[in-house]
Amino acid sequence: MSQMATLTNKQANEYLNARPTYPTIWYKVLAGRTSDHKVAWDVGTGNGQAALGVADYYQKVVATDINEKQISLAKPHPKVTYLHTPASMSDDELVAKLGGDNSIDLIVAAQSLHYFDLKRFYAIVRRVLRKEGGIIAVWVYNDLVVTPKVDSIMKRLVDSTKPYRTPTMNLAFDGYKAIEFPFKNIRLGTQGRPKALEIPHKLSLDGYLGFFKSWQPLVKAKEQGAELLKPSMINEFKEAWGDQKEVKDVAYKAFMLAGKL
Repeated sequence: MSQMATLTNKQANEYLNARPTYPTIWYKVLAGRTSDHKVAWDVGTGNGQAALGVADYYQKVVATDINEKQISLAKPHPKVTYLHTPASMSDDELVAKLGGDNSIDLIVAAQSLHYFDLKRFYAIVRRVLRKEGGIIAVWVYNDLVVTPKVDSIMKRLVDSTKPYRTPTMNLAFDGYKAIEFPFKNIRLGTQGRPKALEIPHKLSLDGYLGFFKSWQPLVKAKEQGAELLKPSMINEFKEAWGDQKEVKDVAYKAFMLAGKL
């Protein structure tokens, strides 16, 4: 269902360290839109961050990922069941593991929908999501705002990645404006009109530069022999940052889509 199975162990660890924490209010709002709170499914769970947030509002969370290394790094929780779901797993087997047809109150996919085989995923969603009172919500973040000086360097780096981006990556860069999302509008972002949000975060210079180590456009460019984040640009980032020990308030630009059957 996902293309994330190719992450190396090192990249998985760097990915884990780079991810921001999603605002708890998101989970509260989503929980307020489902009629029941028995079971939630976090698809492409990664380090389990969204699963842990959802667990505050649902009796049970099934968190799945195609990448076994990501699952091994996920944080345990008494209400969260982590499942490795390889691409070879049949739809019927996955549906059974999730609890069967019409069994899920909330489905979330955080920073992962653009990697999915959407036709296959949406067919499963239509089977497992509760026909009455169930919702699906997905979101992506695609930009990091620090200061005007830092952001101007970041824009140059982002622009330099264009020749190396896959169509999948461009769905994320576009803030899910062009991704298919065939569900009824519940006014939390709908197909073609995602809801713009922000994720507040704090980052040191080391954390900021560490973000790039698992950033897929740079990884893909490097695979093709292009080192886009050159030492000279790293020095520019350091100069623009100022006090290299300073931890800055930053914001990830995020976009949400949510709907029902």
